[in-house]
Amino acid sequence: MSPEIQNADLLKAIEMAIPATAIEQAIANTQTQEERKRSLPAQLVVSLVIAMSLWSKDSMRDVLKNLIDGLSEAWVKLGKYWRVPCKSAITQARQRLGAGVMSQLFHQLVRPMATDETIGAFLKGRRIVVIDGTCFDLPDSDENARVFGRPGSRPGTQAAFPKVRLVILVEAGTHIIFDALMCPHRIGERVRALKLLRSEKCMVGCWDIGQSEC
Repeated sequence: MSPEIQNADLLKAIEMAIPATAIEQAIANTQTQEERKRSLPAQLVVSLVIAMSLWSKDSMRDVLKNLIDGLSEAWVKLGKYWRVPCKSAITQARQRLGAGVMSQLFHQLVRPMATDETIGAFLKGRRIVVIDGTCFDLPDSDENARVFGRPGSRPGTQAAFPKVRLVILVEAGTHIIFDALMCPHRIGERVRALKLLRSEKCMVGCWDIGQSEC
């Protein structure tokens, strides 16, 4: 049975792995700074999106409360009389932020971390990298359907949700996902994997699951 990790330890780990300066740089690079002072500044919204993946069963407001109570002032800079906004305000703040900042932050920070001492990380001096992929349902909207498409269905019917394909590169020795891309589900996993193999992060070759050396 895995040991239970306390919330305080998770928040400390977030601060160590993702410095506040890195978030500020990603916001500046994507020009998503606020034009006026808001109750949910961009840096806090980035922190919220990250934390929501760790406390996925909690409401957005509860996760936000945990952040405010547990993060240091370097990460969260708020006024003295700040109050937790309503759910709709949090949703609007996430929409204002967009996906660009999170993508920028991912590519800015995530790197392979295995060393020569890491078990199962290298073979004859070459880093072992696993290619994997999966598909996810998307909210049923005309825009999502237009960009990503819907899976096939019986004649005269339509699939309930559009789908997106996620293809990832995983460092075998550490299990770190260090590069990824999303595409319409109709594009095959191996086709998109070729683009990932050109990634600067891939460095020195890879092995695909069940396949010969690339």
